[in-house]
Amino acid sequence: MLDLYLPERPAKDARGYPVLLHIHGGGFMICDKRDDQVNDWLHFLDEGYAVASANYRLSGEAVFPSAVQDVKCAVRWLRANAARLGLDADRIAAVGGSAGGNLSAMLATSSNHPDLLDDSLGFAGVSCAVRACVAWFGPTDFLAMDRQLASVGLGPCDHDEADSPESRYLGTQITKLDPALVARANPMTYIDDSLPPILLEHGDRDHLVPYLQSAMFAEEITKRLGPGRVQFEILAGADHGDPMFGAPTNMAKVRAFLERHLA
Repeated sequence: MLDLYLPERPAKDARGYPVLLHIHGGGFMICDKRDDQVNDWLHFLDEGYAVASANYRLSGEAVFPSAVQDVKCAVRWLRANAARLGLDADRIAAVGGSAGGNLSAMLATSSNHPDLLDDSLGFAGVSCAVRACVAWFGPTDFLAMDRQLASVGLGPCDHDEADSPESRYLGTQITKLDPALVARANPMTYIDDSLPPILLEHGDRDHLVPYLQSAMFAEEITKRLGPGRVQFEILAGADHGDPMFGAPTNMAKVRAFLERHLA
């Protein structure tokens, strides 16, 4: 299910409202589309954006790739119903933090991979591609997280454990899985020339998801596609889910990015 918030004023032009699809965090195992996480994005209603906030199957309900399939279906639903709801089907951006940052990035990178789609959820044949992505403090390479946390002196370094959020998400302790299977949940696996503009933001004091996760993602995008395809911002002193992300100074950067790529 998803909640759809519409601006009170008419769309700026006949194309309809651009859409921010918000995907909540929570280690793939907790939280909900109506949590406070969506509040930072609801301010965009005043800027003429529609905001959709989607739920997805949590790891206690179903393991990967179910959550990815669900958020892809959310994009398909928005696109299929865009004309009826006054939305612009060509201007949908995925936004989210933590696990929601991973899933937003998966939407950005993997639209050309039908193995991550479940047509039985509905809207078969409708594109799940997004026009832009904003991913805050999201995990990418699960198997590198503990090593990276140790290298920056943060932690706990427990992502490799059997009951870690990542292990629960994949259904088995990640260190006991074929690394190729773990890589299926890594948005870096799917980088190709269809990648839309992506803004990655991460705090350098993040004790849960090391900022090096986003740094290596940005580096890999630039390595494969050249400069200008990713904007990477380090928020000095920010921890995981820090209020600094929603502060006016940072949201001004986010707004400028979205205005530039959803124009």
